[in-house]
Amino acid sequence: MITNKNASQWRYATSVVSVLLMVVAILTLSVKGLNFGQDFTGGVVSEVRVAEHINSQTIVSGLSAVQEAGVSAGVSVVSAGEQGRWMIRFPVPDAGMDLAPLQAALTQLDPQVEILNTSMVGPQVGKEMVEQGGLAMLICLISIMAYLSFRFEWRQASGALLAMVHDVLLVLGLFSLLQLEVNLTVFAALLAVIGYSLNDSIVIADRVRELLQAKAKTNTPLADINNQAIVSTLTRTLITSGTTLMTISALWLLGGSALEGFAITMFFGILVGTWSSISMGTCLPELLKLKAEHYLPEPLPAGP
Repeated sequence: MITNKNASQWRYATSVVSVLLMVVAILTLSVKGLNFGQDFTGGVVSEVRVAEHINSQTIVSGLSAVQEAGVSAGVSVVSAGEQGRWMIRFPVPDAGMDLAPLQAALTQLDPQVEILNTSMVGPQVGKEMVEQGGLAMLICLISIMAYLSFRFEWRQASGALLAMVHDVLLVLGLFSLLQLEVNLTVFAALLAVIGYSLNDSIVIADRVRELLQAKAKTNTPLADINNQAIVSTLTRTLITSGTTLMTISALWLLGGSALEGFAITMFFGILVGTWSSISMGTCLPELLKLKAEHYLPEPLPAGP
């Protein structure tokens, strides 16, 4: 049977693990960095039509014949929505945007190959996307900080903010460790993870605030109130996280390589978001000595 004391020990232990994981993530990002996709670095995207029996691995293998032109370096092949149509992405070759080697390599696989359309994202456009993405992230974080400072006492708001930073760092650390490609879909998923983590933390923080106000005269320790708040919201958390993870799992398994980064970000982000909201989101306010008095209205002065 889990008692209040045991629950507090679990929260403290998982918070220590979370801090260690944050340190590891920061070190990994510092050493290995992120593997930015062509959405941010620039590159060439060609849509081609080949025979239906040719798959993506066959195309990648065939492109090894044009390695000297730089086409096969960092190439990715994803389905364009119907059999025989593929989207081929690769960095801009050093020799310029010459598609003759690409045409020659694909012709060896299928003499009837067609290059339907080709577009190019230059390095300057990719740089602008990085800057705009970073600006969007900064505006999002500032807005969240303003909302938390308005809705909660600063000690409790700090717990929700730390949980959110923890989730972002761990997701980025995972992508850095495994050198998974970071593209616009991953960035969109990361913003969704921020919102999900914030929502989870706010549900628990709201319950903690209600219990603090209701039990202000009983001098109940904050650790016990946090444990009660977690227990009272646990069913909702498990149902919400569980159903979302089921949906993301289906997207991961059936969505193909185009949505793989999005699905991985959401799946891992929801896991660590649920974890951090329960552990770090409640432990930091305890460390900062949050009390019921911080939510009670200030008494009016006795004098005229």
